[in-house]
This record gives sequence, structure tokens and C-alpha cells, in this order.
Amino acid sequence: MAIDKKIAFLGGGNMAEALIKGMLAAGTITPDRIMVSDISAERLAHLRKTYGIIVLKNNREAIGEPGILVLCVKPQVMEKVLTELGPTVHENTLIISIAAGVTISAIEKALGGPHRVIRVMPNTPALVLAGAAALAPGKNATHADLAAAQAIFSSVGRAVVVEERLMDAVTGLSGSGPAYVFTFIEALADAGVEAGLTRQLALELSAQTVLGAAKMVIETGEHPGKLRDMVTSPGGTTIAGLHALEKGSFRATIMNAVEAATERSKELGK
Repeated sequence: MAIDKKIAFLGGGNMAEALIKGMLAAGTITPDRIMVSDISAERLAHLRKTYGIIVLKNNREAIGEPGILVLCVKPQVMEKVLTELGPTVHENTLIISIAAGVTISAIEKALGGPHRVIRVMPNTPALVLAGAAALAPGKNATHADLAAAQAIFSSVGRAVVVEERLMDAVTGLSGSGPAYVFTFIEALADAGVEAGLTRQLALELSAQTVLGAAKMVIETGEHPGKLRDMVTSPGGTTIAGLHALEKGSFRATIMNAVEAATERSKELGK
């Protein structure tokens, strides 16, 4: 889906850049329709030079006409930014927020009235066009708004639609999940080094193993347990390793991590 409206990003950090890169690569939008504001002049210069987009000195310049406004600011400053901009944001502007824990009602309240809002939780693999994003539309968002948001986030990976009440769980799982996986890859590599492999080789094999396993889950559609059984021979090496994971409460620890991140997301929204 091509987007014919202008898109303005408030904040030009890594996620904003990932979305810009993905949309341009997918042909979703042209550079002349993308605007970015950021407090860092160096960051703006990088985005302009790399992608040929329009950069702005302040947030107010980004909201001069109805279009799409993507909020890429930190949750802690969201209320301040929106309160300042509220009176000047057109009612027909689609507001997309990627701030963790900030609810749709909080965004509408800060803007001073009902707006077309879609709350999104993306994750950092969007930087390599392999992200996972969950979208929750507000009651004033239209089907066209949701389609536009899906086009934006599908350009950098997978985009699914969920109810807003599930967004904290999404944050704990896929939003924070890459950090858990990075830690797992690092641990695999450390174990490889301990077993005699070079650091570079151990890291390469670990990362490729995780990538390959993930692709098998996605492309085969099989339950992970079934795929695990395909690797696990009676009395073999894999079952010995799995037994060690079970003794270390591996699965419970991962579940606890998701639960803790979910609770923290809820706290940020209060």
C-alpha cells in the first residue's frame, strides 16, 4: 500500500530511522513526503544526507497540515510534548505512538480532545527489516488509518493488530524480547568458547542457530515442541542439554522475564 499523505516523525532516533528506511525500500512513500524533527542537529543532518528527507528544527513545524504524525519520543516526556502541541494538531491528523506504556486515552487527554490515535509497540529488529509490531487502534481511528499504519510497520517486518489491553503483554514479550534473545546468543557463544571454539566462530554459529530455529517455526508453522523433538534423539546429546536447561529453570526464567517487563510497562502507563 502506497501512502500519499505526509508523515512527520517527532524524534529521529533508531526506530524512526528504521521506519523511514523500510518505507523507502518498500516504496511505501517518497522522501519528499517524510519530515523529521529532533533536538540533535547532527542526527537530523545524518537523516537528511542518508535518505533525502525533510528535516525540521522543532516539533511545531511538523504538524502544519493533516497527515500522519508518528510520536517517537520517550514515554517520560510524552505528556509534556503533547500538551505543548495539542492546540495545533489538526483533528484529522492520524497520531501513531510507539511509546511504551502510554495509553491511547492518555494521548487524547494530553492533546486536549478526541483524536485518531493508533498505539504501536515495535521492536529493534525493525532496524534490519525483521521487526515485530503490534498495533492497537483507538475508537476514533478509521479502517483507512489502520491500513496506513499496517503499511508503515509491515515495511520493517511483521505487523499484527491487537486490543489495547494486550499492549503491556506485547511490550513484555516482543518489545523487550530481543534483549532476552541477545543474552541467549551471548550465553551460547560463551559456552562455545569454553568448549574450545574461537569467539568469532562461536558467535557466528550461535546467531545463525537462533536465526535458523526462528525461521523453522515461522515457515513450517509447526509447534516449537514438535520441532524440538525432531532434534532430540533418545539418549543423545540434545536431551542431555535440555535436561540441564530444565534443571536451571530455563523456561520459568524466560516466563518471569516477560512477566516482569509486562508489569514495568503497566507502571510506565500510570
